[in-house]
Amino acid sequence: MRTLNLTFKGNLGKKHLLKLSYASENLSADAVRQAMEQIANAHAFSKGDEEDIYAKPIAAKYVDTVSTVLFNDEKKEAPAA
Repeated sequence: MRTLNLTFKGNLGKKHLLKLSYASENLSADAVRQAMEQIANAHAFSKGDEEDIYAKPIAAKYVDTVSTVLFNDEKKEAPAA
């Protein structure tokens, strides 16, 4: 699975991650930077009354996760009746 991870710095100095599971896989750096600036300028995400958690965009990256199945009993066939 591929996710788009957007890292912001909050106005109190802490880093915050916004992970998007269903983002387009062919976005340009400029398009992502512009979208992150819009998120930051909206000031729509806060923690309490004091912290704007997505105040400043600092990084964006695609992250690929590879799953290795050890076992999966979910796909066992039901016994014949």
